[in-house]
Amino acid sequence: MRLRFFILASLLMAFALSPARAAMATSAEHAILMDGATGQVLWEKDGYTPMPPASMSKLMTLELLFQRLKDGRVKLTDTFAVSQRAWSTQGSKMFVSLGSRISVQDLIRGIIIQSGNDACVVVAEGLGGTVEGFVDMMNRRAKELGLKNSHFVNPDGLPDPPGQLMSAYDLAVLARHLAADYPTYYHYFSELEFTWNNIHQPNRNTVLTKFPGADGLKTGYTDAAGFSVTASAVQNGHRLVLVLGGLRYPDLDKDAPVKRDWFAEIRRGEEAARVLGMAFREFRSYQLFKPGDVVANAQIWGGAKKIVPVTVGKLLAVTLQVDSRPNMQVTLRYSGPLEAPIAQGQQVGVLSVTAPDFPGLTVPVYAAQEVPRTGIFGRMIEGLRALLSGRHTQ
Repeated sequence: MRLRFFILASLLMAFALSPARAAMATSAEHAILMDGATGQVLWEKDGYTPMPPASMSKLMTLELLFQRLKDGRVKLTDTFAVSQRAWSTQGSKMFVSLGSRISVQDLIRGIIIQSGNDACVVVAEGLGGTVEGFVDMMNRRAKELGLKNSHFVNPDGLPDPPGQLMSAYDLAVLARHLAADYPTYYHYFSELEFTWNNIHQPNRNTVLTKFPGADGLKTGYTDAAGFSVTASAVQNGHRLVLVLGGLRYPDLDKDAPVKRDWFAEIRRGEEAARVLGMAFREFRSYQLFKPGDVVANAQIWGGAKKIVPVTVGKLLAVTLQVDSRPNMQVTLRYSGPLEAPIAQGQQVGVLSVTAPDFPGLTVPVYAAQEVPRTGIFGRMIEGLRALLSGRHTQ
């Protein structure tokens, strides 16, 4: 068998001169832009390298809580107890009271809006018995969700103990999952303020007020992580997920921490809004094939037919920069000729989509029809013809 490549000419629109393409750029050390509908990576900057996620790792704590709300193990009205460990947790706080019990709904708001490390410990102990037991749950769940570059050592993202890591890609996958699988609870990410214990705190995610359609998710900051954000927005029914990690503002370091953090939060929100604005302006979704469409024909050896039409298993649409569309190339790859019998629905190859400034996309393709084997005499004749022509190799 030989690996065969067929460029689908009807989808290749090449020009002698490529048009100028929009340059996606950011000062963030790590970045990724993901299509919310397909999970397709549209653009990235060191997006697969593990980095300290700081409070963005609270998304994993919330995922475990949302999962149990969805399947009924936990209710929004359930209450969890505040231990000494939770009450004494430092950093950003919900300001829980020692010995009190707090409803799950209030804890969700305390984690998302106030970024309460203390609230995370309350949830961790409520679901896992101990913080350490909950961390084990986080790592198991991360593997189930396909987060390959994530490792958790606590539920809140504090730098002590060290070792908490996530890639921008994993954060985008997790954010997309939260939006798609937990619509009943996702709305909490867009709430702008929350008051607990008579202490009013605004949502640190200023993207919510700086970009139309923004509806989540979480910010983070530590000295090692820099200022970071996982954001998502919907415009015209199209969701994009953006992760920026390692935004640094050395000109603010001379300021007092509270003043520095306030100005940095504004800048972080402005940067995420700027990148999202560029993304929604420059990227478009293009439908290529739907199930049942004949993508191409693959050659058959030893079959009752010489070719079999191939198709995709689900709608194939790609999102890419408008200026990259004219040079998009769609290629069918399969080892052929295929040997009969071929069952309808059998995977026979892959379809690859490439374009300038596009990470690329590969999807499986399937036989649209059944092709039974030909009789023994038919195979003998076909084999003889192939031998004489020298075209068939095994």
